[in-house]
Order: sequence, then C-alpha cells, then structure tokens
Amino acid sequence: MLVTVGVLMLLFVAYEIWGTNLQEASSQRHLKQEFSAALGHRAAATTTTATAPPTTRGAVTVPRTTPPQVAPANLPLPNVGDPVARLQIPKIGVDKVVVQGVTLDQLKRGPGHYPETPLPGQKGNVGIAGHRTTYGAPFGNIDNVQIGDEMVVTTLQGVFRYKVDSKMIVLPSDVSVLADKGDSRLTLTSCHPKFSARQRIVISGALQGKPVARLKGQDRLESRVRSRLPSESEQLTRVRSAGGLDGAKASRWPALLWGGVCAVVWLAAWATSRLVRHRSTRLLTSWVPYLVGVPAFLVVLYVFFENFSRLLPSNF
Repeated sequence: MLVTVGVLMLLFVAYEIWGTNLQEASSQRHLKQEFSAALGHRAAATTTTATAPPTTRGAVTVPRTTPPQVAPANLPLPNVGDPVARLQIPKIGVDKVVVQGVTLDQLKRGPGHYPETPLPGQKGNVGIAGHRTTYGAPFGNIDNVQIGDEMVVTTLQGVFRYKVDSKMIVLPSDVSVLADKGDSRLTLTSCHPKFSARQRIVISGALQGKPVARLKGQDRLESRVRSRLPSESEQLTRVRSAGGLDGAKASRWPALLWGGVCAVVWLAAWATSRLVRHRSTRLLTSWVPYLVGVPAFLVVLYVFFENFSRLLPSNF
C-alpha cells in the first residue's frame, strides 16, 4: 500500500509538471489563433498608424509601433474566457495570450486578467495573474524580472509598453496591490516562492505614454464584477489564492468521487487477478486482468488528478 501511494504521488507530480503543460500549450495555440484573427479583423476595419518592423529580444519578438490609436466605442467587451491581450516580457521569454477571468478554468489556459480592473493600455491598475509551476508556468521566472525591465502588451486598442518600477512580496490576502494608484500601470501577480503558495510576488510597471479610452459599457461591467466580490474586510481575511482568484473555491466532491472510482477499478483488477491465479496453473494468465485494467485505471486516474488539482491554489 505504501509503494502504491508513493507511485501515485510521483504520477501526480508528473501530471502537474508535464501533463498540465501540454493542456496549456494546446489552449495557447487556439488562443493565439483566435487573437490573431481578432487583430486581423480590427486592422481591416480601421485605419492604423504606420508601424516599424518588430525587434527580436532573446526568444521574444516585440512589436515596434507608433503611439496606439484610440479604439472606437463599438469595440466589443470581452467575455470570460476571451483572449484580451498578448503579454510579452523579453527579460524572461514570456509570450502568452491573456484570457479574461481568473477562475480555475481560465488560469489553466494562460495568464488571466482580473475583470474588475481596467483593460491593458487603459488608465488605472491593470491586474494579470498567472501560474508559476503548473499549466505552462507562464510566470515561472517572474522573480527574475528587475526594475527597469519592459513589459509589452498588445490588445485590440494597440501596443502598450510598461516599465517595471516595483517588485515586492506580499501575503496572498493583500488585495491592495490591485488598487488604483492614480496612474496607468500593469500589475502581475503569482505565488511565491516557486512550488509554494505561502506568499504572493507582485511585479508592477508604469505605462510609457498616454492611456487609451475605455470601452463602451466597461464601467458597468467592472461594477457588476466588483459587486460579486467579497467585501474588503472579507478579502483581507480570506486567502484568495486558495481556489479561484475570483474568490470561488472548487468542490471537493468530484475529486472524492473519481478517487473512489480509481480505487474500485484497481481493486477489481486485483481481485480478478487473484481469482484467475487460483483457477489457472499458467502464471501469465494472472496478469491479463492488469493488462485490461491498467489502461482504464490510468484514464480514470487522469480525471481524478484533473479534479484534485482544482483544489490547489489557482496560480500555484
């Protein structure tokens, strides 16, 4: 039993480190295609300013452009799960599409934009969260970002550059890092240290240039999101990194259910093998139930791991 538990723990570690990366990579491919298509439609519908050839810094190709043009009022508001921006941090090789929302499901697809904060490029404090260990670990090396480094964000409203001017470690309950500072800035949050959710690392940078206008209906949307969030006093006493960063926590029942199914499948294979061994003199025959049961067990185990991982901190 101890050997079995040890093997399961190692399999879960492998799933968290490598299995979730495959899921995130697939999601990012689809998101990049969707975001590129949206940029193409946007460019075809409007007249943009002249652009210069992009520059390559390390593994990240950063666009160079003149100051962005203010988007028209009919630009659609993003729904939860929609790609809202492309985030590039040349210093650490980050090039990811950011999705709208910081729920458990959205952060598995890539960095998530806090819906209660402005969209990138707009006035205010733009908040983006991301995993540091699992699901592609987009912010895995965020601790290597230094004061003065550049963060580039591309949206349907243009290309925006932020210069890092703040780097700090706070408690997960410190939601003041997303408060409006009276300027235009981008704030990235993730768990700290790596492989732990004990603290939160926060990287913030000021917008270089003028912000763009807010979208029509955006104020109402952000107000609705804020009205569903816990009060400030509740947020300060609740560790929001446990469960979804939107304050929601995943149910334990799916993980318990699929864990039970895993146990039933494995016990059924073991019991059948014992029964066959007593009725047959051929040694290989007793392994036949395992040959059938192991593939089924691995499939169920994968589903169990998927539900169990939802109980871990969202940006772990």
